[in-house]
Amino acid sequence: LQPLEPGGGLVQPRGSLRLSCILSGLTLDDLTIGCIRQAPGQSREGVSCISSSDGSTYYAESGKCRFTISRDNAKNTVYLQLVRLKPEDTGIYYCATRETDLCSNYDAPIGYWGQGTQVTVST
Repeated sequence: LQPLEPGGGLVQPRGSLRLSCILSGLTLDDLTIGCIRQAPGQSREGVSCISSSDGSTYYAESGKCRFTISRDNAKNTVYLQLVRLKPEDTGIYYCATRETDLCSNYDAPIGYWGQGTQVTVST
């Protein structure tokens, strides 16, 4: 049971990308999903989250107004739309299930991790 993450790749600064998180063997309706980024040489950072209970969302300051997270329960998929990308957005993006129904429960543990997808923003 693991989130699968197609998408990612190389994109120029100010470009856009849509990442997908497909939940194989899991039911998205009941899950809060977080997106975590690990930039080169840095610790992991939670960049976005979408709650299972009310659809509320969270964005780190670094991604506000540029990242949009959404869910399609029928497709068992969460999307993270990235626009106006910057070189500092470069990193491995993971999706993960969180053991809570609300993103605002910041200390809730991670359940399942996706394998991660590389996003590189460069000319």
